[in-house]
Amino acid sequence: MSGPVALSLDAVHGYYGKSHILQGVSLEVRAGEIVCLLGRNGAGKTSTLKAASGLLAPRAGRVRFHGTDLTGWPAHRIARAGLTLVPEDRGIFSLLSVEENLGIAERRGSPWSRKDIFAMFPRLEERRRNGGAQLSGGEQQMLSIARALLSGPKLLMLDEPVEGLAPVIVEEIVGQIRAIRDAGVPILLVEQNLAVCTGLADRHYILELGRVAYEAGNADFVADDAARDRYLGVKAA
Repeated sequence: MSGPVALSLDAVHGYYGKSHILQGVSLEVRAGEIVCLLGRNGAGKTSTLKAASGLLAPRAGRVRFHGTDLTGWPAHRIARAGLTLVPEDRGIFSLLSVEENLGIAERRGSPWSRKDIFAMFPRLEERRRNGGAQLSGGEQQMLSIARALLSGPKLLMLDEPVEGLAPVIVEEIVGQIRAIRDAGVPILLVEQNLAVCTGLADRHYILELGRVAYEAGNADFVADDAARDRYLGVKAA
């Protein structure tokens, strides 16, 4: 991809207490890209997203977003700058309706309106008066992504967006993720579902023990059975 760099992590180290989780992670996401971050459980994927979003303060290294050094910024300031994380637990308000959840997330000046959201996520319009706890897992995931869009992100980070969802819902969310990228929002995606990754991503990074062990474009990654087997323990389907 030849677009300008939207997000870069340069030799980022992160700790939980004395546990050295991220050991010099470097990666970048360019304008117009979907980049997938892969690795076994405990490799540091979610921690990398947390380091980028300010939820895990890097002990060393730099995080840059559209040329601005965000290292050490608090999470709310990073989110306001447009670097938006959709966490694995989805983070919706279960006692509030879909419309109330969306209303809380709306930000003046965002290019995304509620009308845009309902066009992209028709299920949410159908369920707009339902409480968050009444939604299926797939609908909760759609609501979580929709809330992030209403905040006007300049880059979206998605942590396991299709985990545990039925195949028909996975297909729907994959289409929505692709539409978000096509609308001009680059995406950094953590995902275990290899078919989703190879169907969406332009490039892939594989983390192993807190370090980037492998990087490739999508075509090379799809063709590299040995790397997938070595780092992920999976063979080509």
